Amino acid sequence: MVHWVIDGDTFELETGERIRLIGIDAPEYQPWKGPVDAFGKEAAHFLKQLLDRQPVFLELDAEIKDKYGRTLAYVYLPSGEFVNLRLVREGLARVKPYPPNMRYYALLKNAQKKAQSEKRGVWVKRISRRNGLDNLALKR
Repeated sequence: MVHWVIDGDTFELETGERIRLIGIDAPEYQPWKGPVDAFGKEAAHFLKQLLDRQPVFLELDAEIKDKYGRTLAYVYLPSGEFVNLRLVREGLARVKPYPPNMRYYALLKNAQKKAQSEKRGVWVKRISRRNGLDNLALKR
């Protein structure tokens, strides 16, 4: 069961285990640490709406933990919805390969191309950069 959404790509289970959505990178949103990225608040809020107090299913890849001790996972809702993919489709995260964890790289990359062509989220023309997220800090 999801206990707390930390930002747009990280959450904590009721057990205290932290989960990092693998294969994607959402804009940063941790206002207690300083400036936040454009769309960081939106990504965190969207993930919270999807996951808050929900049971989730985790699919692991080659590496189980990152250097911070978080579990790396592809996350699914009970409905079967693939959360990592949904964030990319909405333009609230970009694809970030984490070799050797590459199982859904092609699927995520295709979803990102579509989000870019539709100018969704971070891919809005007025703020878009080459990768959609570089140096987009906003003070809030």
